[in-house]
Amino acid sequence: MFRLFLLILLFCCFSSLSYALDVGIGRGIESIQVPHAGKMITVQRNQDNNAVITGDFSKTSRNCPPFCIQPMAAAEGVRTIGELELIFFMANHLKDKSGVLIDARTPDWHKKGTIPGSVNIPYTHLRASAGADKFLIEDALILFGAEKEADGWDFFDAKILVLWCNGPWCGQSPEAINALLDLGYPAEKIRYFRGGMQTWLIMGFNTVKP
Repeated sequence: MFRLFLLILLFCCFSSLSYALDVGIGRGIESIQVPHAGKMITVQRNQDNNAVITGDFSKTSRNCPPFCIQPMAAAEGVRTIGELELIFFMANHLKDKSGVLIDARTPDWHKKGTIPGSVNIPYTHLRASAGADKFLIEDALILFGAEKEADGWDFFDAKILVLWCNGPWCGQSPEAINALLDLGYPAEKIRYFRGGMQTWLIMGFNTVKP
């Protein structure tokens, strides 16, 4: 309920602004600025009303397995969010550095383009059984604000994480989420952007290349 209030408040703060763009993000929100690789990137939607998705993300069908439709909830206690909630997260938690937006895809996908503000932590870097050594896992947890202790990890000051991958048919971010939970990361500090890159592009948002 409190999160909904914050979203409404965010929208109301922008409601008195005049519109310079024909295609905004939401009521009163035209664009946002997010930090990415040491510079600020403007996130906004494509202004061409005739724009369509091309390439890999225009496909409707892929072999399953491995590209099977994912459940709405990635894991118990982990909240699934949509595009507006992601924009709110980017405009607030990325700005004050209380959150991390994670592109959980393998590097070959990341290199083709990513959501601004994302850091690439492949799902394979979070689970030993997927090939990650303890140093990769430790580096990720430290980046997320966890503190190493003699008998494990302290997640009290850990950041809020949003994980995403290629879309509702992609299992990479759910795999990363479950790996984090197995490591002890609190479920209430994890968000799942199930729509991933496919719905990001469907909404006409811009991407950046690393």
